Amino acid sequence: MKYNFDGVVNRKGTYSLKWDGGNLIKEFGITKRYDEETLPLFTADMDLPVPQPLIDALHKTVDHKIFGYSVFPDEYYEAIQHWFSKRYDWYIKKEEIIYSPGTVHALNIAVRAFTDPGDGIIIQRPVYPPFTAAIENNRRQVINNALTCDEDGYYTIDFEDFEAKAKDEKTKMFILCNPHNPTGRVFNMEELQKLSEICERNNVLIIADEIHGDLVRRNQTFIPIAKATGNDSHIVTCTAINKTFNVAGLHCTNVIIVNPELRKKFNETLGMQLGSPFTIAALISVYNEGEDWLDQLKEYIDGTMEWVVSFLAERMPHVKVRIPEGTYVMWMDFSAYGLSPEEVHDRIYNKANVILEDGNMFGEEGLKYQRICIPSPRPIIKEAFERIAREFEDMHVNASKIKKAAK
Repeated sequence: MKYNFDGVVNRKGTYSLKWDGGNLIKEFGITKRYDEETLPLFTADMDLPVPQPLIDALHKTVDHKIFGYSVFPDEYYEAIQHWFSKRYDWYIKKEEIIYSPGTVHALNIAVRAFTDPGDGIIIQRPVYPPFTAAIENNRRQVINNALTCDEDGYYTIDFEDFEAKAKDEKTKMFILCNPHNPTGRVFNMEELQKLSEICERNNVLIIADEIHGDLVRRNQTFIPIAKATGNDSHIVTCTAINKTFNVAGLHCTNVIIVNPELRKKFNETLGMQLGSPFTIAALISVYNEGEDWLDQLKEYIDGTMEWVVSFLAERMPHVKVRIPEGTYVMWMDFSAYGLSPEEVHDRIYNKANVILEDGNMFGEEGLKYQRICIPSPRPIIKEAFERIAREFEDMHVNASKIKKAAK
């Protein structure tokens, strides 16, 4: 069926964190202003309708009228196996699949299961803030292998620095984010193999967050790191339907662990986890019947990103941005305006009344950046950027900075 992603669905009054969580968002320190006119585009949560087969599956579950403890049937595991074998030529055994009620939860479990207090864990900033929290809140040490950004806003891995840090005897783990959030990089085969080889040589375990793997651009190919390497015994992979199919509220992550010893440790730390009947029905439906919807969604997101780049080039040419290789977030560099991060924040969040995410949340490397999540109906995205543009149109920027930003 043909989906209309331009239609605006009113999410207010539906317990939405984005649209109903104003007080909580203020408590988080994301913004001081949140009112009826606020446009919240700060979290990786789509404002777009889910696939019809998913809706049908959930209706069927509701119609049963009983929502007790549930087990994972063979169809659940077969749906996962089918999805990854068909799309990524990655063959997963049933026993390698472990359910978790969320990816952040799984990351915390992995940190506790496979490392000890004081151990070092590599991350690549600017990166998703819960990576840092999972390390520091469990009394481990953050080891930052910061990504390198060129003048065009393209990020690459500093492998010399990565290897030096992997060789440190206190380094026990590397948390990979691929596709990378917020930079949008989709790491290629050569990069993934090199990361894996360095970690294997130095007995560093890889925890791969690949939950945006289905959301890549038309001209990009996503490769699971466990598929890219010849040896996956030192790799733990987090997959999920949450981002791909807009079901974050159903809490469905699947952790793939080939190594039986690692799997045993993870399970012991995780404890027994039961999914809800809604979660089980959702995964089976989307992995078996959601591909057509996903193809349409990706085309829509690609079109929105192309519109954003075109709009900024015309109305805010001093903002440096590029279409990411993957994810549905865009990473915008405001440094050419010469404003402090606080001034940029004030113009966007308080005056334009659009809620994004300040780049410093992703590490000091993101100090002059803003992250926007764009999987909303295009009319909402257009309104948000119109508001933002009006707050920056009076700015006079140093000519040399303009020239550099326009490259």
